[in-house]
Amino acid sequence: MFANGALLPDSRLPQVLSGLEEEITKILGGPPLEAETVLDALAALGEELDSGALDGLIAQYAPPGTREELDRVRPRFSRAALEERLDLELGGLYGPRPFGRSEIRPLGALLHIAPGNMAGLPAFTAAEGLLTGNVNLVKLPHGDKGLTLAIFQKLTELEPRLTPYLYAFDIPSGDTASLRRLTALADGIVTWGGDGAVTALRKLAPPGAKLIEWGHRLSFAYVSREASQDDLTALADHIVSTGGLLCSSCQVVYVDTDCLSVAERFCKRFLPVLEKAAASCHSSPGQAAQAALYARETALEQIVDRSGDLFFPGQGCSLTLRRDYELELSHLHGNVLVKRLPQDRLISALRPCRGRLQTAGLICPDSEREGLSALLARAGVNRVTAPGHMSDSLPLEAHDGEYPLRRYVRVVDVENNF
Repeated sequence: MFANGALLPDSRLPQVLSGLEEEITKILGGPPLEAETVLDALAALGEELDSGALDGLIAQYAPPGTREELDRVRPRFSRAALEERLDLELGGLYGPRPFGRSEIRPLGALLHIAPGNMAGLPAFTAAEGLLTGNVNLVKLPHGDKGLTLAIFQKLTELEPRLTPYLYAFDIPSGDTASLRRLTALADGIVTWGGDGAVTALRKLAPPGAKLIEWGHRLSFAYVSREASQDDLTALADHIVSTGGLLCSSCQVVYVDTDCLSVAERFCKRFLPVLEKAAASCHSSPGQAAQAALYARETALEQIVDRSGDLFFPGQGCSLTLRRDYELELSHLHGNVLVKRLPQDRLISALRPCRGRLQTAGLICPDSEREGLSALLARAGVNRVTAPGHMSDSLPLEAHDGEYPLRRYVRVVDVENNF
């Protein structure tokens, strides 16, 4: 547990919770947290990351590959990028008005039900809360081994003024009594969980608390006509490297056809490309063995299922060609579904997933890109990218179709001359 700038034993949880409302009231009644203060602290943390000063911390508390993942998203956390984001997301919300002026104020206290599918995400969601001036109460995910606590401690060492704005709690999801006490303190509740977690949280959230859902999303690739070898290689690398674990991971490769034989030809062409990506990504004997195990489990499920699917087994990966159009989760770690989906059926096929769509990795001729992007957008997709960029962070992009910082603030209108 992290509170008041210090790591505390979980046995102190009742004591911390009992005094938290008073602490929040005190901090919200004082001078606001300036965005400039947060920017300075995040810039200083970024400099330590760049210098290698945090490598020991990352190695101790984060899973393998975290350093590389942080390097990929690091540009989003440069001072210039964060300043641009503040201007884009909040710049038009305040200023002079015919009646007087509009001001931006934080919601107050944000409770973050943080995700565990990517290292660093609990700290990321708290950073968004800090940029908008909120007190941040973070429920740590089960898989967090101490990375978030270490980041919070480092941030408050670099900038002590952040101390009263950061709390982290390792509370099991089954501890509804403690969770209810946390939700009672929150002006806004940020949840990154699936449908079950969101439903449970709605039952716990008090009336008046703003529920901000970043729920699980589904992403897919859409292949129109003959794909280039480079595009297929990029898609295969994406599928294997993300393991199907992210909201932006490709779950289904849709082929723009209604002809089963065309989809079969695609699978036969794509499988060797996927095998090459798997061999490159799973370079150690342990990784290769794990990949082979997942592929074997998928093959056994196909034998038992006998659903009429066409199965294409590979080394450390597989493709399963199904006859329906449904967007659904694939098996993990390089075992992906392939389905037919002609353009005239695209909206009707994706309509059942409305509100849950995220990224489409589009492979098509240049002449079709604009029209297909528009069609995918009408179907409810929030991101259209190149196949290799499905899980990349795009500069100044929205999050699931919305600008997050706008959801963490409220606009106060102040009339003049009264």
